Amino acid sequence: MKQLEKVTLGDQTLKNRMAMAPMTRSRANREGIVGDATVLYYTQRASAGLVISEGINISKEALGSPYTPGIYNQEQIDAWKKVTKSVHESGGVIYAQLWHTGRVGHSSVKNEELPVAPSAVAIEGQQHFTGDGMKDYETPRALTTEEVKQTIQDYKQAAINAIAAGFDGVELHAAFGYLPNQFLAESSNHRTDEYGGNIQNRNRFVLEVMQELVNAIGGDKVGIKLSPTIPYNSIIHTDPTAQYTELIKALDEMPLAYIHLMNSIFPLDQLPHYPKNVLGTFGKLTKHTIIANGGYDAKTSEEELEKGIASIISYGTLFLANPDLPKRFELNAELNQADRATMYGGTEVGYTDYPFLEAKQFANA
Repeated sequence: MKQLEKVTLGDQTLKNRMAMAPMTRSRANREGIVGDATVLYYTQRASAGLVISEGINISKEALGSPYTPGIYNQEQIDAWKKVTKSVHESGGVIYAQLWHTGRVGHSSVKNEELPVAPSAVAIEGQQHFTGDGMKDYETPRALTTEEVKQTIQDYKQAAINAIAAGFDGVELHAAFGYLPNQFLAESSNHRTDEYGGNIQNRNRFVLEVMQELVNAIGGDKVGIKLSPTIPYNSIIHTDPTAQYTELIKALDEMPLAYIHLMNSIFPLDQLPHYPKNVLGTFGKLTKHTIIANGGYDAKTSEEELEKGIASIISYGTLFLANPDLPKRFELNAELNQADRATMYGGTEVGYTDYPFLEAKQFANA
């Protein structure tokens, strides 16, 4: 199987072409500190060629959802050191996904402070999970130009902190409607300074963040996740092909470990101008390693790798429910099914108790 072959990623040789995709699990404490259950959770899945962490808040201001981890103070960094040490001892490679939720948050989670965003435009037609249940989205506060530049520096410091915590690299979460994605889209970015307006200006925030990450820790340790055709969280592009073509070409001027592309996982019937084949449209534009994400199984991932555009496939729910996913693919074994009721928050149930093919593995970890 091609997905079980070794592959080079940045300055690492991965043992297979299977990545564990970043997934919010909401198991940190109120101070954004991960515990022993999180150490076990990631260690259980260290057979992935690459483990990408859940989104990690880069600053106090970045927080949008309860019980999500941070990497902006020493206690948080020290907690992540236990995770990375254990993953490395199990032969794994782990990147930290750097996260700023922007307007995808709620004041009840942020000490009554409004979420921030490129512009004061609320998400419509959805609600947000909070410690007090589901709530309508609020109109965020627009960042000043000075605050935008400070946020870019917050990303840089978070990358430095991630390396100090033992991560092998970082991934900028610029997908799925979070802050960098909000800068890219006309629906959420109505700015009139250098970070809004034309394509070049809307791309500027992401490119400046990426350049700071590269400068801080080295391009061979930096990746980015993009979702060119996902309208979730009220993200709508007038011309996503032009927008992301220019963005990816600019990213190609930087030394990077990879670009992580999400497929169109939502119906696009109302968006006929959106390209239907994300990998075919955007994956061919870059010399960088492509990680493909979104809806793959053992068969379709093999087919995708054979096309030669993607070098690695990432899996979310499958790795959540199957900590030994590479072995199950190798043996064509039956897969555990994910319990969606326990995906976010809670105890070890639905977190570290999914069975391995060899039931005793990690039993005493």
